[in-house]
Amino acid sequence: MFAEAQRSARFAEALRLAVAQGLLGEQRPVAGFLDADGVRASVDALRDAFAVEPGVRVLHTFAAKAASLVPVLRLLADCGMGCEVASPGELRLAVEAGFTPQRIVLDSPAKTRDELRLALALGVTVNADSFGEIARIEKLRSPDSASVLGLRVNPQVGGGSIEPMSTATTTSKFGVALRDPGAREQVVGTFAERPWLTRLHAHVGSQGCSLELIAAGIAETYQLAEEINETLGDQRITGIDIGGGLPVNFAGDEARPAFADYVTALRKAAPKIFDGRYDLVTEFGRSLLAKNGFIGARVEYTKDAGGRRIALTHAGAQIATRTVFMPEAWPLRVGAFDGEGRPRSGRPVVQDIAGPCCFAGDIVAHARELPELREGDFVALYDTGAYYFSTPWAYNSLPRPAVYGFAGDPGGAGLRFAPVRDAQSLDSVAAESGLGHVDALTELCGAAHPQATQPGGNAHP
Repeated sequence: MFAEAQRSARFAEALRLAVAQGLLGEQRPVAGFLDADGVRASVDALRDAFAVEPGVRVLHTFAAKAASLVPVLRLLADCGMGCEVASPGELRLAVEAGFTPQRIVLDSPAKTRDELRLALALGVTVNADSFGEIARIEKLRSPDSASVLGLRVNPQVGGGSIEPMSTATTTSKFGVALRDPGAREQVVGTFAERPWLTRLHAHVGSQGCSLELIAAGIAETYQLAEEINETLGDQRITGIDIGGGLPVNFAGDEARPAFADYVTALRKAAPKIFDGRYDLVTEFGRSLLAKNGFIGARVEYTKDAGGRRIALTHAGAQIATRTVFMPEAWPLRVGAFDGEGRPRSGRPVVQDIAGPCCFAGDIVAHARELPELREGDFVALYDTGAYYFSTPWAYNSLPRPAVYGFAGDPGGAGLRFAPVRDAQSLDSVAAESGLGHVDALTELCGAAHPQATQPGGNAHP
């Protein structure tokens, strides 16, 4: 991965050039930016970390939910990644991005029969989430399906510091709860009765989960694979999907923990998982992209309230939803830039960085000491390359922001930009809000109550 100082310099230059080229400004007050070179470097770091044992076969997939943008997925496919998807929409995006079915993994706790039929027809890998789903697959699959089929288990090793991000708790909705009475025996019996089941899958959680907790969950899953194979007398389980979940450092520039740190923890918890008997699959998302992206937003106004300076920008809950509603769990670092996109200097002032949404809690950064921001300045929200600008929230009918990728050498030929997603137009906002059916309800009511629409008719209360 890029060194922290190098990344900071690239982002500062990217923001300056974005302002100079009109990608950010009064007409385009908010946009997302993703460093394509940084993404490639992160993929290389992941691959290198798992290359410690040359005999191990690993398919690294990218969790599409972390950046559900086709050009981003295409970049990752070009880097040799596979793709983990969790909905019909994500499956469509993965196919459009060029991932072959053999490199796509479908996870989800609520797959429909139609979704399963399509996955089995395409030949993508499917991790069933429950015994009920196993029964559906059994009825739907054909003997010549190319899909690798597995079962997700919940090792119930506990949660991390962010409860909604912990998926291996006692009552998690994901997978088969291994420590529930009789569950482990039922899992073994399920594999014994179905020779087409060949994989186990586990995912402990992500942000807020320690490496030791994640590794402990995978170690439990490895032990289950060993138990199934020993019970059945052959190697029925040929692969283990170990999920992703590497947390991201939102407190500073340093990219930690590193993928190599995770591999070290996993080798300590389950050393034999790397002996070559099992194909491994990973599903990292946030840890590959978060540090490689930022949001740029224009300061529209500043004001004072109760002795606090407030900078009102165009980046709020619509693209930083988790940060606004759980600021302690998802804090974002903020950079201050002047109207030409140059780093702003000066005496620090305690300021709130607020967004455009019409509710009081739409604050992306509380009481931050930053050089005094002014109307027409810009802020950068760092560590937002995953989940933020790629998955906006349509609150207040605010349009989705444009997203740009950039690459190149700031000290050489300079950075170059490419559009990843166009800014949403107001025509599109209106169309998504039912414009094509504008008279549907009035006509429906008129058909049911014709007197209400007749001239001189009595209005209903």
